[in-house]
Amino acid sequence: MRIYMQTKPVADEAPRYYQLVLEQDLLGGWTLYREWGQQGGRASLKREVYLERDAALNAFEHARDAQLKRGYKVMFAQGLEPPHGQ
Repeated sequence: MRIYMQTKPVADEAPRYYQLVLEQDLLGGWTLYREWGQQGGRASLKREVYLERDAALNAFEHARDAQLKRGYKVMFAQGLEPPHGQ
């Protein structure tokens, strides 16, 4: 699952972005990647590991909702792929 969000550009500044990616690993765990920064500038990346899908999905949705409240708009969204081995 992936969501890419960004703010509207202000004056001569590039827009800020926030990207969330949720992936299942080969051992059945889940990793949530959060990347944010300014377009064309430096970026920050945070990785969180979850053992259960529900906890990972909860964290994904919570992070998404928090950024939407801060004024970010969804530019791209990709759905959840089936678990490995199915």
